[in-house]
This record gives sequence, structure tokens and C-alpha cells, in this order.
Amino acid sequence: MGSEARLYRVALPMRIGFDHPAARRRTSDSLVLRLTIDDATGIGECAPRSYVTGETTDTVTEALQHVPLHALFGRLRTTPPADLAAQLRTDGFESTFPELFAHTLGTAPGTNLVCLLETAVLDLLCRQLSVSVGELVAPGIPVLPSLPVSQVLDLSIGVEEFLDTRGPFHFVKVKASDDIERDVRTVGAIRHRLGADVPVMVDANMSWAPETAVPYARRLREAGVDLVEEPLPRRSWADLRALRRATGVRVLLDESVCTAADARAAVAAEACDAVNVRVSKNGGLLASARLIEYARSQGLGFQIGVQVAETGPLINASRALALRSPDALTVEAGQSDRFFADTDAIVSPRPLVDRVTNTIAPVEGPGFGLVLTEQAARWTALTWTDHGWQPPGAVPAPRPELEESTR
Repeated sequence: MGSEARLYRVALPMRIGFDHPAARRRTSDSLVLRLTIDDATGIGECAPRSYVTGETTDTVTEALQHVPLHALFGRLRTTPPADLAAQLRTDGFESTFPELFAHTLGTAPGTNLVCLLETAVLDLLCRQLSVSVGELVAPGIPVLPSLPVSQVLDLSIGVEEFLDTRGPFHFVKVKASDDIERDVRTVGAIRHRLGADVPVMVDANMSWAPETAVPYARRLREAGVDLVEEPLPRRSWADLRALRRATGVRVLLDESVCTAADARAAVAAEACDAVNVRVSKNGGLLASARLIEYARSQGLGFQIGVQVAETGPLINASRALALRSPDALTVEAGQSDRFFADTDAIVSPRPLVDRVTNTIAPVEGPGFGLVLTEQAARWTALTWTDHGWQPPGAVPAPRPELEESTR
């Protein structure tokens, strides 16, 4: 019995692709971390995207190898799970475990690194306490029995096929193209088919220029759009304020709001009407929950979104928030059942969407309610024991102090 960490670098082939102005995706790109203490296990996930936070799976993997995991396991072994859970709710992950980030030399650790560690720790604690992650993060908040989710029209599918095959529709997000006329036609076709009651948002993924943003937004508003997501280059606070004032179009920010400081800057600049909360982008469940509370306090709307092609823990993490947030503008909820073949799934049970109603239901079981399948093993990248990190199949070198003790 002992302590072990295992890192999986997961690149599942996607049955259908996903295209938007910032990226084209044909495989998943996630890191999954499994922490084990004796007979207790927790699994977490992050999905770094360079165009969102500047992080990649390479940079997070490198940063993780500098985290003193012996210190983490020491705290997990010596502090009662209920006490750690209470401290995490009050102080957040980085303040609860400051010793893990000494290697960052005073700079903030990447949000995906924090997310990877935090989600694994939360899952482990919840399994020890026999509670769900939602109960740990937001105790006492009622859980919705079901929740409608949005449908996303990306650039890999035409609008007519989308409307014919992806309903019923509760909220539609349209990924912008490089042709405003096409986007106007798309919004018009959606409005014609679905009427005025279904909200429609166009996500430009930072692809508009300041000089074109105002006329683009006006055209889309005339076609029936309700919101525009991240229309300008990241953190263009003054131009975003000018866009809102000139057009009256509501702006939801995503890539611009990765940290609490970003959210405060956006509010101070009057740069947005809503924010997109994504667990990996925003530094884990605890930070995401705080961002939601901040948005509420400032009168902002919020969406609970996902990174494309999340593989398991991240999906159930965002659902834990969503099913306790009846005031969210919309919830994306993940599409692992659509993106990946059953035979490739690395977690069980798979996080599904009820495709008849396009709704999700609460997760059952402690933690994220997931276990790794046999398929996960093929993606093993590194394993940590008392000897440190080792690649698959490596024989750990004896530690000097252990050699001394056997002489």
C-alpha cells in the first residue's frame, strides 16, 4: 500500500470533427491525473488550449513534474478529509496547498495545472467522504433533476443539417466563419426555423477586428442574434466597451476571462454582459464557482461551457456546477458520446446527454462518479512513486538513502 500518481495524455480520435475560427480539432487533447493513496483513488482532468490560456499539454506536463507530490500526499494522509474539504471551500486550492506551487517562483501557476491537481484531489476527498463533488463544492444547494443544454453549430456542418439532426433546441451557439454574409444567413435560417424564443449566440473566438466589429454586430443583430461571444482579440477592454455602446449587442467573454483579475478588469471597463465559465480555463471547480458568484454579484450573466473534446472528469465537473445553477444562461455539458466511439471511452459510466430531450441529469456516486476503463492504460505518459516520475515501463532507480539502509 502506498502513494502513486499516474498521468495520462489522452488523444482520442474524434468520430466527427469540430472547427471554429481559432482551431480545428480531430482528436482530444487532455491530461488526466489519477492519485492513489492505499485503496482510495481520485481522477482529474485538464484540457489546455494555447489560444485560450497559453498552456499546452506539453507545458502542463512539464510543470506537473516540478510539483512536490510528496508534499501533496503528505497533506492528504495527515489531514482529515472533512477538514481539507472545508479549507478548500473557504480558501481555494492554491491557498490550501501553497507548497505545491513554490516552483513557480512567485508567478501564478497555470490555470490548467491547478485544474488538473484540484479535480483529482476533490475526487479523492469525495470518495473518502462518500459525497459527490457538487455536494463538497456547493453544500446545501439544491440539485436540479434535469437541465437543458445548448447545441453548437461549428464550421464542420451546414446549418440545414444541423437544424434537421441536432434538436430539440434550447440555446444555439454558432461558431463564426470568415464570411459575415454566411454568418448572417446562418442566424437568419436558425431564426426562421426556431422562431424568436430560442436564444442564439455567435462565437467569433477573437476573430473580428475593431474596425469591423460594429458593422458585423449590427448585421447579426438585425438577423436575430442575442449575444456575441469573444468578438475581439483577447482583453480588448476599450474596444469591447465601444462595441457594446455602439450596437446594444450583448457581449459574452470567454478567452478574455481566465482569472478573477480578468473578471474584475472586464467589469471595471464595462466590457461585457456575461462570461463563459469553463472549469479547465478558469483554474478548477472552486475558482469557477467563485467566478459564478462574482458574476451574480455584478449583475452579469454566465454560461457554463466546456473545452471541445473533454474526456470525462471535466465534463462531470462542469455538470456539478450547472445542475446547481438554474440561473445560467445556458450549459454546454460536453459531447463525449457524440465525439468518441464507445470502445475508446476512458471512463465509465460515460457522461451522456439525453439526445431525445437534449438534457442532462445528476451524476450518481461519490466524486465525479467515474472510474477509468482499461482503455485509459494505452495513454499512460508518466507514473509517480516515491522514486519520482518515470515513463511507462521504466525501472525506477533506487534512492540513495534506500541503498544506504540496505548496506
